[in-house]
Amino acid sequence: MRQLIYRAMHQSDDLVVTFVYCDAKGAKTHRVVSPIRFLGKDRFLALCLSREKPRQFYLDRCRNARLARAAGFLMPVAMAG
Repeated sequence: MRQLIYRAMHQSDDLVVTFVYCDAKGAKTHRVVSPIRFLGKDRFLALCLSREKPRQFYLDRCRNARLARAAGFLMPVAMAG
């Protein structure tokens, strides 16, 4: 996961990261983000293309992470549950 995020950070014009995120209450949502930086070992800051705002994400709550071409997404991206 960290390697995918790192790659997307350094190719931010070309790549985003998609994943299923499970929040503190157990709700799952599909996210598309443009990573900004790591915040320690357990989380990262990213521009959430659904919320159109920077958000913090815990690495251990992210599932099925994949890189995707940034050109395939326009803000706001629908946040599917």
